[in-house]
Amino acid sequence: MKRTIKTIIIAATMALPFIPATAQHTYSGYFTDGYLYRHQMNPAFSNNKGYFAFPILGNMNMAFKGGLGLGDVLYNINGKTTTFMNPNVSTAEAMSNIKDQNKFGMDIKLQLLSFGFKGFKGYNTIGVNVRSNLGFMLPGEFFRLAKEGISNQSYLIEDMRMHADAYVELALGHSHQINENLSIGATMKFLVGGANIDAHFKQVQLSLGEDKWTATSEAEIQSSMKGMMYETEINENTGHQHVNGMDVENPGISGYGIAFDLGAAYQLKDWTFSAALLDLGFINWSNNMVASTNGVKTFDTSRYIFNVDDDQPNNFEDEMDRLTNDLSTLYELENNGDMGKRSKTLAATLNLGAEYRLPMYRKLSFGALNTTRFQGDFTWTEFRLSANWAPAKFFSLGVNGVTGTYGTGFGGIIKLGGLFLAMDRMVTNVTKQGVPVNANASFHIGANIAF
Repeated sequence: MKRTIKTIIIAATMALPFIPATAQHTYSGYFTDGYLYRHQMNPAFSNNKGYFAFPILGNMNMAFKGGLGLGDVLYNINGKTTTFMNPNVSTAEAMSNIKDQNKFGMDIKLQLLSFGFKGFKGYNTIGVNVRSNLGFMLPGEFFRLAKEGISNQSYLIEDMRMHADAYVELALGHSHQINENLSIGATMKFLVGGANIDAHFKQVQLSLGEDKWTATSEAEIQSSMKGMMYETEINENTGHQHVNGMDVENPGISGYGIAFDLGAAYQLKDWTFSAALLDLGFINWSNNMVASTNGVKTFDTSRYIFNVDDDQPNNFEDEMDRLTNDLSTLYELENNGDMGKRSKTLAATLNLGAEYRLPMYRKLSFGALNTTRFQGDFTWTEFRLSANWAPAKFFSLGVNGVTGTYGTGFGGIIKLGGLFLAMDRMVTNVTKQGVPVNANASFHIGANIAF
């Protein structure tokens, strides 16, 4: 068990920074004049000109978020890099950087097509995007067991989760100026589902007493993907059939859905207040493949009586084999098959912004933006303060500081004509291999044609 937990932790914390993901938006551009994709963060925003984005190249991104980075689990011992599980790192020191719940998330958006134009008494946008939301949560007790082994009397690892979905969206947006102060906007999105998975390890509890050990487990995985089936095998020792993997043949459309973005912006003298609620909608997935322990599974060592006499049925070797076989049933998930359709809401985002433009120098403004992503256990929020400068129509830049669920940092954006470069979370410290030590970083670049 300890070896399995170590493997999972190493895979999660060490491999995560190597996984590139395209971030949905660059929030450094929310208040930046001339940034063409402001409408994706608030559909009430419009551009002075039409634009056409080069497929994929129009808005390329790499980003990742996390509450636990390499710097929290790696240590320098005698000039060598090692993990928190090194015996020379005390438990108190190792656990000081690890929270009760450690969240990691990626919001992915690959832009296939995007353009905007004036018309219909407003500004209109059309976009086709591939999107995915990824997240997993590791309890702090999970790390403690890996560090300490079984030195304590009890461990309760509960509410360990993983979520992922992928879909394509066709987005049709319109921004309309109601009067000189108020503008509103909305985007309708037609969704085509590709895959969805939710894994919930509800609990793994170990109670290590002097007379007996007790272990319990409860877990469930729900997956929706056309052509996906759970692979199963029979445990030769127990005779139980259990899930040991997944197989996908002829993948395709797995569901359909619809969503809306709603936004408004109001100008009051030198102030502009804005609010937007994004991704209000759902996808109805066509199948729900379930693998589960089907309740709580329990393992209790009081059932085993070891006998030193090799001729007895409960001799030490045979009883140890029986104990090991029964312990393996804690990890067995049964294939419950297709449980029918299910509807899943999207992870909605709320943006609240306020911008103040200097009356004596209109090319300079200051903004405050609060962003909250509602995604159940993977909900996160961040607050950003920015200074924005637009000395010419073809050139603008902004710098900002951010704090929130995933810590503090700073970012910036520079725009030159149809080109832009931005980082919502700048990288300040990397390993020798060039991997960010912090779990938060982003990079955005794009080339577009304005007309």
